[in-house]
Amino acid sequence: MTINKAQGQTIPYVGIYLPEPVFSHGQLYVALSRGVSRCNTKVLVKPNENSKAKENNMEKPNSSSGGLWRTQSDNLTKILGDAMKSPVSNEETKEVDSYTLSRKSSKNQVLASPGRSGTSGRNAHIKRGKSTQMKFDFDEVSSGAALSRASSASLGFSFSLAAFTMPPDEIADSRPFSDDDIPEDIEAGTRKRFQTEPTMQIYLKFTEVTYKIITKGVTSTQEKYILNGINGSVNPGEVLALMGPSGSGKTTLLSLLGGRLTEHTLGGSVTYNDKPYSKLLKSRIGFVTQDDVLFPHLTVKETITYAALLRLSKTLTKQEKEKRAEDVIYELGLERCQDTMIGNSFIRGISGGERKRVSIGNEIIINPSLLFLDEPTSGLDSTTSLRVIELLQDIAENDKTVVTTIHQPSSRLFHKFDKLILLGKGSLLYFGKASEAMVYFSSIGCSPLIAMNPAEFLLDLANGNMNDISVPPELEDRVHLGNSGRETTNGKPSPTIVHEYLVEACMTRVGEETKKRLRTQTSLDQEKKFEKREWGASWREQYLILFMRGIKERRHDYFSWLRITQIVATAIILGLLWWQSDVHTPKDLQNQAGLLFFIAVFWAFFPVFTAIFTFPQERAMLKKERAADMYKLSAYFLARTTSDLPLDLLLPIIFLLIVYFMGGLRLTAQSFFLTMLIVFLCIVSAQGLGLAIGAAVMDLNKATTLASVTVMAFMLAGGFFVKNVPVFISWLSYLSFNYHTYRLLLKVQYEHISSVIEGIELDSGLKEVGALAAMAVGYRILAYLSLRHL
Repeated sequence: MTINKAQGQTIPYVGIYLPEPVFSHGQLYVALSRGVSRCNTKVLVKPNENSKAKENNMEKPNSSSGGLWRTQSDNLTKILGDAMKSPVSNEETKEVDSYTLSRKSSKNQVLASPGRSGTSGRNAHIKRGKSTQMKFDFDEVSSGAALSRASSASLGFSFSLAAFTMPPDEIADSRPFSDDDIPEDIEAGTRKRFQTEPTMQIYLKFTEVTYKIITKGVTSTQEKYILNGINGSVNPGEVLALMGPSGSGKTTLLSLLGGRLTEHTLGGSVTYNDKPYSKLLKSRIGFVTQDDVLFPHLTVKETITYAALLRLSKTLTKQEKEKRAEDVIYELGLERCQDTMIGNSFIRGISGGERKRVSIGNEIIINPSLLFLDEPTSGLDSTTSLRVIELLQDIAENDKTVVTTIHQPSSRLFHKFDKLILLGKGSLLYFGKASEAMVYFSSIGCSPLIAMNPAEFLLDLANGNMNDISVPPELEDRVHLGNSGRETTNGKPSPTIVHEYLVEACMTRVGEETKKRLRTQTSLDQEKKFEKREWGASWREQYLILFMRGIKERRHDYFSWLRITQIVATAIILGLLWWQSDVHTPKDLQNQAGLLFFIAVFWAFFPVFTAIFTFPQERAMLKKERAADMYKLSAYFLARTTSDLPLDLLLPIIFLLIVYFMGGLRLTAQSFFLTMLIVFLCIVSAQGLGLAIGAAVMDLNKATTLASVTVMAFMLAGGFFVKNVPVFISWLSYLSFNYHTYRLLLKVQYEHISSVIEGIELDSGLKEVGALAAMAVGYRILAYLSLRHL
């Protein structure tokens, strides 16, 4: 490959890169899995007359060579051979070792071309990205072929050969690249560096943490331990990763540390700056769940803005909170999609990586001192996962404490964590620096026999899988001394034996030292007291914000073409069936009374089965936002129920405008508007019943079954099908909103004809109105009390 200088001179440039992490046979341990962790050997060669000849000798890749560039230049082959034979100094070895054990990788610096002063002929530069990447085997270097494929088990090195020099007058103008010189975008592969304001530092430590669940059977009660004596700590400025196979207790431990599990079955101690968890910490903790719990019909900007309005201090003005939301959107690289709906599996919206960053933005909007994340990279590609972890690094470097679970990270992600906890079947297998995990397991006799991702190696151990892993002599002795029955068919120890060995080793080598360190008091140079618990907005402001959010979120569902078509089609069918009906004879009156009863049943049935989905569908969102102290439950409940009313009352108006005039009902303004008010009151009452059932059961299948039975019973007791209800069950009629609605509709339509219609005596109607109003309020009170116990 060639690179053109500002003066037009051709510069040969070759880069050789092997990405796999391996151990060298000499002095170097090259952690290439870190992505940017590599050892570079640079050879500068002064250009000569043969530079053009070298360029002409470069051959283009063909299909048989696997797309690798080759050169026939003897001079270039000699350079490569000399570079390979050159010894590595102790200083370089120390530098690489210290670099591997550090989380903060230095930025790649590539020498820029001369003439960055701004002239058109001098603005070309060599970007820090690798311009050419090639692979080679050492055997082919000596044979004259400079480049070839390298297997994943080959020894890994990275070399850069730059065959050019710069005139002395241009050296002063050149300077290395930095990340600040390049406009960045997270989705495109580069990123903006996230900056946060300083807050109170929180030192988290936990000792002998246990958690068990109790399952009660018919005759016995069983206890199952999810966590067994977990110890660890994390300081401000560090990222702690919780690793382990599925079912090892990662999410449970994260929830315990984040204060999301407070049952009596919790054992051990979890302290924050040597103080136990309290509700005052809620404003200092951010918790990102594994599933992105977001409203699908809100845009990115609306989602983060509502979070800012509800969670930021009430001392800030609305404009300042909105400005903070815009800053977070920009810092997270979401400005391109800020006006796009979040979406879900049924609604087209933003990508998975963007959705994950929105979830993180909802939490970091309050600038938390302690941030918990449950598998933030699940479902993301490797590049997007890397950007998310780098974002967590940026947050931690601002003296924040970050704890995250992660299932199976790539090698690049693994080396970006400061500390690591490895769990297996609820037990602690390792706690310490992530960079020292491989050294620790090597010290107990467990080493990879082939080059592999460190995370993959650790998960194999946690699962008890010893394939391609050396078996410690002590473990072999256990198998041979009477445990052969627990030995697997391939001659390896069983997963149970491996698990017991790793737990014992961790307790012996890591446990005592960790406990001793955790017993020491926290030494932070700032006040440990947590300020008084405060809401981000007043009750009135919370209500208004939630009211507007509810209307924006649910307007799409209420005014969907499916729902409108359902209402209009039903109204037209009714109008055609009862086309211009009259009441000249008792039979005609009985016929038209059937239309009134159907209206009462339809607008009782429809709101009930719409309302029962309200709280079960928003249960995850409610628990998440309530756990973060975003608002008071009373403000949410009132806003949720009242924001539905404007939307619930528009479709009945369309329905009645069609049915009333097509069906030939009483054509007076008073009768029309009274009929509409009666239907509205029926809807509010029926909606209250649906809310109460949904909040009490919180299971859609059970709630639907219960609602079906209840509505059917109310319909049968409504006074149309059964005129003389037996005394012992007559009380059911007074609980039925169908009964009261039907009586009121009869009174409005036929009070000018007779005081007794279909055997029903028509009175003033105040009792029916009072009963419906009491149902509307009473059912909602039951729903609110049910939510209090959620």
